[in-house]
Amino acid sequence: MTDRTGDSRRDAPGLIAPMLATPGPVPTGSEGWAFEIKFDGVRAIGYAGPRGLRLFSRNDRDVSASYPEVGGLQLPGGSGADALVVDGELVALDERGRPDFERLQQRMHLGSPSAALIEQVPVRYVVFDLLRLDGRPLLAAPYAERRARLVELGLPDAGVVVPANFTDTPGPVVLAAAQQQGLEGVVAKRIGSGYQPGRRSRSWIKTPIRRTTEVIIAGWSPGSGGRRGGLGSLLLAAHDTAGELVYVGDVGTGFSDAARMRLLELLRPLEQPTPPFRREVVRTRVWPGRPPGRGPVHWVEPQLVGEIEYRAFTRDGSFRHPSWRGLRPDRDPDTVDLPEPT
Repeated sequence: MTDRTGDSRRDAPGLIAPMLATPGPVPTGSEGWAFEIKFDGVRAIGYAGPRGLRLFSRNDRDVSASYPEVGGLQLPGGSGADALVVDGELVALDERGRPDFERLQQRMHLGSPSAALIEQVPVRYVVFDLLRLDGRPLLAAPYAERRARLVELGLPDAGVVVPANFTDTPGPVVLAAAQQQGLEGVVAKRIGSGYQPGRRSRSWIKTPIRRTTEVIIAGWSPGSGGRRGGLGSLLLAAHDTAGELVYVGDVGTGFSDAARMRLLELLRPLEQPTPPFRREVVRTRVWPGRPPGRGPVHWVEPQLVGEIEYRAFTRDGSFRHPSWRGLRPDRDPDTVDLPEPT
């Protein structure tokens, strides 16, 4: 299992852990910063070679077979094994050309998608960083140099795109433009910064327009009415600063009927008789604020990670107006921590 610090590669020697951005307000002004659009997809490091791209997710899963239209691409500079290594995001686009995470969900859980599904929900690889070129590591090179070399590669248009970055436009202006176009947010990157594998660094600052976070599924409650016997809501958890798993509330909206059925299929084999929290955590955290009469709780092993959208995270440790977005099989439960109160 990946270490919670994010820098252990014991189970995947030779892989480069993706550098992570720190959540925060977009930097004002533009001096010393480059601004990129934040893409709503699945992070993947790509290793180019004679047979195409090997794609690895944040938790070191080889997902190449799930996205054959990307994995089969031949990139310049990748003639030798892993001679070219890039960082980017796998995305599915909506009818307006915007990343659509809900569409991508149709592809994320399939090890071998059908030709019909690939045609119906094509995936593109948005490449925003260059980590190795002609076998030479570029991790210590400044961001500006890595981006310039990435652009010079002239990556193919089909399946791969290098997004624009803005170095002479103030961050708030870029953020406002992203919001107007219905995009997820902005990532600010220090022009002179190196690439820090596996580290959450303030050299990269992400500013989402809609707050999203990862959560661990700790249990589920049955629905009522037309959903009686089915899944009504999920009980959510995350790790506190001491590394303890704590309850952070329920989510009961944002599910399609198909998603509810799929979740039950995954959760039922994981059921256990007791909560996955410490006894004192259950006593002090699980039931305050939880409406009575919600039905019995089915506790599960804390193995599945999902993503929610929410308005705020309160100081007493719960989400306001959470909505389910989908499972994140590319995430390790050990890395899911509490968000900052908003």
